[in-house]
Amino acid sequence: MATSPPLEPPLRPTQAQINEICDKHERLKSARPGGARAVFSWMDLSGRVLSGKNLSEAEFTGATLRGTKFLRTSLENATLFGADLSDADLRGAQLRRADLRGASLRGANLTEADLFEADLREGSIALSDHTQGLIAHSLWANRRGAPVADLSGANLSRSQLGGIVAMSADFSNAILKDCRLVRANLKSANLSNADLSGCDLSGTTLSDANLSRAILIGAKTHGCVMDRALMTGIIRDGVMPDRPYGQLLRNYSLWCDTSGREGELTIFDDTDLRSVSDVRGMLLTGLSAKNAIFFGLDLEGVGLQGAHLEGADLRGCNLRFADLRGARLTGANLSFANLEQVQMSTLNIMDGRAIQTDLRAASLRGVKGATADLRDALLNDADLTGADFTGANIQGCQVQGAILDRITGWSGNG
Repeated sequence: MATSPPLEPPLRPTQAQINEICDKHERLKSARPGGARAVFSWMDLSGRVLSGKNLSEAEFTGATLRGTKFLRTSLENATLFGADLSDADLRGAQLRRADLRGASLRGANLTEADLFEADLREGSIALSDHTQGLIAHSLWANRRGAPVADLSGANLSRSQLGGIVAMSADFSNAILKDCRLVRANLKSANLSNADLSGCDLSGTTLSDANLSRAILIGAKTHGCVMDRALMTGIIRDGVMPDRPYGQLLRNYSLWCDTSGREGELTIFDDTDLRSVSDVRGMLLTGLSAKNAIFFGLDLEGVGLQGAHLEGADLRGCNLRFADLRGARLTGANLSFANLEQVQMSTLNIMDGRAIQTDLRAASLRGVKGATADLRDALLNDADLTGADFTGANIQGCQVQGAILDRITGWSGNG
């Protein structure tokens, strides 16, 4: 519990004064003369701009930071105990090991922020009263009607979130690996596509939450309340397959190799293929695996020309050197997959027809796509946030409506 906040109205420094304090802090961090630690405790910095600053280990205890801009700011190890970050812009901010206990994040935008080992547990501000001693108090407890916190795409790996109240908060696409969320209240929260592997959710309330396609491998869910939660396509610990999918894939590959003379044609729609141990280099032309789960599989060098992979889960897969020319990947999730030197250009068929690789509305967040061939691929409405396409051929790509935030190597006439 932090104590002794000032009783008078908080000091509100000008932007020039803030810049001077930040400059001195950066001098301190770089061991240059004239440095001094940035201390903004109990100050009102609402609406001010601190974007791009190095404020690691800075002090913001009890500060009012409503709508403050921290775009790509370094706040590693910073103390934000009890700070009001309502509606603050923290997109891409570095908050590793930051102390956010008791902080208000209502309406804050932490998209793509890094909160590795941050502490977001409950905390209180204590006011001194001459008759009652120390009284727990919140500077923002009476603020009503604020939008929910936006932590979509945030990295919260190993963060301490025990007891947090984040009802209706947006954790979509967030990384919460090995995170401690014991007895948290996440009622109606959006955790779609979130990585909760190894997360401790003991006693957590997830009623009415959206957990569609969330990764729950190794997660502890003892006492977790999930009534009415949306659980479509969640990834749990490996389950025993009801069919020998490894042998069926080998039979399908033989069918492709022999033009149908041997092997067997099989449909793999809506199946969980994670139990298959060796797929590398298989020829699986025209494979139908709509909404199938390939999560984490090694698919290096696989021939998937013209495959039907609409809605498939290919997160974290190794698709290096794979041939996906003409594949239908509409709505598929390839987040953090390895697409280095993958072939995704147009598939030319013998009768003169050409089939473009279809990645419309697909997720390619954080993929490694160095030197990939994406000529004429359809990427309309796809999400390529944080993807690396250094050296890739994107000539003729269609990207209308696509999200290209923080993308690397996207150049050419795509």
